[in-house]
Amino acid sequence: MWSALATPLDRYIATAAFRAFILVAGALTALFSLLEFVEQLASVGEGRYSLLDAFIYVLLTAPSRVLQVTPVSMLIGCLLALGAFGRNSELTALRSVGISESRIIGSVLKLAVPIILVLFLIAEFVVPPAQELAQTQRAAALSTSTTDRDYSSFWAQGEHQYLNVQRFRGSEGAEDIDIYAFADDGSLTSFVHADQADIHPDGTWLLVGVLRKTIDGSDFQTERLASLPWRSFVSSAQIQLLTLPPEAMPPVALFRYVRDLARNHQQGLRYEQELWRKISIPLSMIAMIMASAPFVFAPPRGQSIGQQITIGAIVGIVFSLFQQIAGHLDLLLDLNPAAAALVPSLLLMGLSVYLFRRAHR
Repeated sequence: MWSALATPLDRYIATAAFRAFILVAGALTALFSLLEFVEQLASVGEGRYSLLDAFIYVLLTAPSRVLQVTPVSMLIGCLLALGAFGRNSELTALRSVGISESRIIGSVLKLAVPIILVLFLIAEFVVPPAQELAQTQRAAALSTSTTDRDYSSFWAQGEHQYLNVQRFRGSEGAEDIDIYAFADDGSLTSFVHADQADIHPDGTWLLVGVLRKTIDGSDFQTERLASLPWRSFVSSAQIQLLTLPPEAMPPVALFRYVRDLARNHQQGLRYEQELWRKISIPLSMIAMIMASAPFVFAPPRGQSIGQQITIGAIVGIVFSLFQQIAGHLDLLLDLNPAAAALVPSLLLMGLSVYLFRRAHR
């Protein structure tokens, strides 16, 4: 991990920042996990959902919270580590031997590279299976039936068809299915409702308990069928992913899904928004590191470094809230998801550079 940090000075600064980052990230993850556990207590007693089930659910969803708290943890970690250097007069000693503030911040920026790689591995290989297991166990415990495995409903679009499934039984079956088929001009040509379906590995669904309505101009036909084979445009792998919330999908699979939607001229704003939110995490980390510089290296007169660290931490929390607000405005005002995700970090980086240069005029 430290191979990217070439010099002893880089390693010394990065080690201090990394320790502070781990401490803050662990504390924030524990705090938000505790809040989630309190929220889960409201469901304890429903079905077979016990206190232990609530604890396991919170534990399995903890990796996703690590991703959420990483940017602000990086800022607070930098403030704590560099602030400690300032209190021990180490910053003064480094500057006296010709080490610039930019070089010190650069050492912390190098630390961001291995952390980003670790976060990517967590998001790709840890969060999805943990989130799926958490949802499966929670749904099974909340159900009054010991055999019912209730997954979240979702919509999918492809090949001029819309698919709505209310419940999945893993990736092998589904219940309460609606399929809408449209012509090239957008007119509805058929509607199929099935009570349940068996999903075969080759992508074929055997619909059972079928009600099919066919529309041909002014003709309207209704028929009931015991079963009906249907070639789905959603693969078994996609089913496993789409039953997860967008924030729990692996980054690579999320990118491919958004790309496929764009190729087919389909809308997937929620997935596109989440993709850009994941892409913005490294940029947010860099912005947070840069934001620490004005508070550590140039505290105004009359304010201690401790006070400046507190102000910097507040700035980081406000920035995180601003990012969340921008995400909601993206949905409400139909803003570009990339702009909504990246602009806050770019603005913070620009403001940090301006304040840093202004303090050194």
